[in-house]
Amino acid sequence: MSRPRIVIVGAGFAGYRAARTLSRITRGQADITLLNPTDYFLYLPLLPQVAAGILEPRRVTVSLSGTLRHVRLVLGEADGIDPDGNTVHYTGPEGDVGTLPFDRLILAAGSVNKLLPIPGVAEHAHGFRGLPEALYLRDHVTRQVELAATADDPKSRAARCTFVVVGAGYTGTEVAAQGQLFTDSQVRKHPLRTGMRPRWLLLDIADRVLPELDERLSRTADRVLRRRGVDVRMGTSVKEATHNGVVLSDGSFVDTRTLVWCVGVRPDPLAESLELPMEKGRLLVDPHLQVPGRPELFAAGDAAAVPDLEKPGEYTPMTAQHAWRQGRTVGRNVAASLGIGERRAYRHRDLGFVVDLGGVKAAANPLGVPLSGVAAGAVTRGYHLAAMPGNRVRVAADWLLDAVLPRQAVQLGLVRSWSVPLDTASPELARVPGRSDTGAQGKGERRGESQGNQPGGEPAENRFGGAEATEPPDPVQDPDAGKHPEPPGPVKRTDSRAGGSEPSPGAGTGADAGGRPPPGTPAVHKPHPDAPIAPEPRSQHPPKGDS
Repeated sequence: MSRPRIVIVGAGFAGYRAARTLSRITRGQADITLLNPTDYFLYLPLLPQVAAGILEPRRVTVSLSGTLRHVRLVLGEADGIDPDGNTVHYTGPEGDVGTLPFDRLILAAGSVNKLLPIPGVAEHAHGFRGLPEALYLRDHVTRQVELAATADDPKSRAARCTFVVVGAGYTGTEVAAQGQLFTDSQVRKHPLRTGMRPRWLLLDIADRVLPELDERLSRTADRVLRRRGVDVRMGTSVKEATHNGVVLSDGSFVDTRTLVWCVGVRPDPLAESLELPMEKGRLLVDPHLQVPGRPELFAAGDAAAVPDLEKPGEYTPMTAQHAWRQGRTVGRNVAASLGIGERRAYRHRDLGFVVDLGGVKAAANPLGVPLSGVAAGAVTRGYHLAAMPGNRVRVAADWLLDAVLPRQAVQLGLVRSWSVPLDTASPELARVPGRSDTGAQGKGERRGESQGNQPGGEPAENRFGGAEATEPPDPVQDPDAGKHPEPPGPVKRTDSRAGGSEPSPGAGTGADAGGRPPPGTPAVHKPHPDAPIAPEPRSQHPPKGDS
């Protein structure tokens, strides 16, 4: 008799832990396959430190094949799921298509950027959910400071030194806190940058920073940000974004070349292909994380609407804490459905939260005890080391080096603006120019995505004031422009699924050398109606412990 086949879609917090749990419990009694676009698990809580130059990119990634020894890794993105045929259709990284049969399926596809239909946001903002976006932001911020230092116009210098972050949840707060320290370190003790004052703005329509947390943690974070020089504006949103600044909801205009979008996330639309009962884009499951009436289907993390047994009538929020814990529970329950062990319902209890504010500053409440300052910083870093599935020594070494050595503020130029559009369904993958990927196009059609942003006909994505696609290279702003041919390789999926909005790429006129799309890419603009910005609902931090 053949062994049961288990397929896990997604290797985020839920999918990774489900695979690890199943590998340990089944002990070779089942064939476990993990389908994921990348070969690593990304530890999202430390991503702001990558953008700030504290950690090297590989420090926050954990090898899937290296840590999941008895799990077969298939690189690819799921196009759709046939629940009646018990198959998952996917497209590989080189455009090849394939099918994975299953006896049990765990849907842990996670979430995508929440893109609201605000004019100009799709053209001039970037999200912060993947490693390519963090690498791009690190280069972009460094470049803006360097360009500002050589600018003769004071207004242009001030605009390049102004950085706007939208969304005061976990991600936005940490990006602004780390970013202010990063830019301050670039101008401090530099004789040619005397008088330069980097300015970071943090915006949110909520009435306080970190609105999802205890008010004491919010006050601590707010105090640290303001003392550091961050311009915190609550009750304020972006009304429109342009190539040279943003119009705020209060009517004021902020000159800037940087707009970081940390508003929030929405469930990956892959679950919709199942055509099963949904709850606000999430697949409805029972307390055992099983789809009612479908014993072979399970879901966990952001893709699942899990009943909150601690709050009857509600569903658990889309947080990494829940995803991490649900991953273990769903792994055990899938094994139980195969006759290995006993199943259990998902229950949780909060053990506290930590927010890294850069340097020795943090806000934390382990076991409900509010901490701030150095004590909170020590607890926060100790917690991250304990929670990471790997790379602990390397992360600790980078922290030690950052404490005693100056950061290396250099541009690597590995990720261009057009390769990390805000309206991508795969923030973990950077767009790569090259040959058309028909498999990716078919995937977009099956999942109801816009074809205006598909491989082989992708429009220009000019971000942060990037030059128009048809504009000739500027040797002043980009000395290497036009010297390097387009790199070979397939085009990754660049469909527009975030927020349900159409892709609206457009052309800017700024001097961001990293913002140029590939030559010959047509520029298209689709304006969006105005809409307010919603606060970020998602916590990027895994749990401090399990219930």
